[in-house]
Amino acid sequence: MAEPPKGDPFPENRREDDAGAVFTLQSKGEWWHAGYHLTTAIVGPTILTLPYAFKGLGWGLGFFCLTVMAAVTFYSYYLLSKVLDHCEKAGRRHIRFRELAADVLGSGWMFYFVILIQTAINTGIGIGAILLAGQCIEILYSNIFPHGSLKLYEFIAMVTLAMIVLSQLPSFHSLRHINLGSLLLSLGYTFLVVGACIYVGTSKNPPEREYSLESSKLARVFSAFTSISILAAIFGNGILPEIQATLAPPATGKMVKGLLMCYSVIFITFYSAAATGYWLFGNKSNANILKSLMPDDGPSLAPVWVLGLAVIFVLLQLFAIGLVYSQVAYEIMEKKSADVKQGMFSRRNLIPRLILRTLYMIFCGFFAAMLPFFGDINAVVGAIGFIPLDFILPMLLYNMTYKPPRSSLIYWINISIIIIFTGTGIMGSFSSVRQLVLDANEFKLFSSNVVG
Repeated sequence: MAEPPKGDPFPENRREDDAGAVFTLQSKGEWWHAGYHLTTAIVGPTILTLPYAFKGLGWGLGFFCLTVMAAVTFYSYYLLSKVLDHCEKAGRRHIRFRELAADVLGSGWMFYFVILIQTAINTGIGIGAILLAGQCIEILYSNIFPHGSLKLYEFIAMVTLAMIVLSQLPSFHSLRHINLGSLLLSLGYTFLVVGACIYVGTSKNPPEREYSLESSKLARVFSAFTSISILAAIFGNGILPEIQATLAPPATGKMVKGLLMCYSVIFITFYSAAATGYWLFGNKSNANILKSLMPDDGPSLAPVWVLGLAVIFVLLQLFAIGLVYSQVAYEIMEKKSADVKQGMFSRRNLIPRLILRTLYMIFCGFFAAMLPFFGDINAVVGAIGFIPLDFILPMLLYNMTYKPPRSSLIYWINISIIIIFTGTGIMGSFSSVRQLVLDANEFKLFSSNVVG
């Protein structure tokens, strides 16, 4: 386990003895590289669950919550980058979220709180990426070989092997070209899915659809908070300081350009996928719109080649997402196991890296095969993990760092966001866990059926 900082908070001259910083979080990138990393961290296949999130909110509240989440997260990430810039100018460049929180808030327990939440998020996404990639291969396999004998856990094993190989890329910065590809893939499968939804919706026999919410008022409330938790998970990041750490110094101002690139892609993909998917399927929307377009009990609703290409694009992007969210774990491993005085590719450092990263991927792959409950777990992760890191801590860190007057507008905007999203996180946790319990009778270990 990483240890909280003591004494002088992270002077630059201590970085040269920190293998996690020198090797994994190399500071060599440009602002557009940060934009690639951010886009990969946020714009993933989870956007295909947006119509499902709208199912619990309806048209008006759905677009309102989507827009609020976009505005609040952009504002939150902007404030967090400002705090990082402020610390850098003061001679304390932070490259880890946990160090930043412990330094600004002056609390050792905050260091452990952040690393616990980050570990839960990153490992959960690593497991989810492998699970969904395995499911993508299963979809392709079942269409080519309808009576094939291979099971989901076997495809997960294949994905895990591929991830073990890719995990040996030594640093976050070395993923920049992969993450550019990830950005293009996200645009690609979004356009394909949106086109498929429009094609099916304007065909002679579109599916029947309704937009009514649940009849019980209590059920509507729980469904709404579950949907909000899903939106929080979709917009969540949780690793912005680590992404900003990859920027070549001085990093001041560069992250804002990366955020603008990322949110341009978000605007194009999120709204189009949500609108067309919910328009087509209404309250019958599946947790993955591709599953709605390729039902198990009938033929594909759109041309098979279009949906097949979309599945391939999703599959390829999932490898990039799994790699991005593994970097915090790798940085912790590298800091403890590597000798910075020897080369990154020396035998002394290469062998521990190979062993530790392989074991981490095997761990994620094993749990992906054992617990195929992605949809429900996604909402829980959003409520318990992303809301504290992305909707609460940045506002608190900004107020503690810049100390705006209590009479200022920005102070009260930040306090209001903290209060609203603390309440939302609590309610979202209850509603998400409730949904997990309701679906529990469908859960089977090592099942070939993904729940949620």
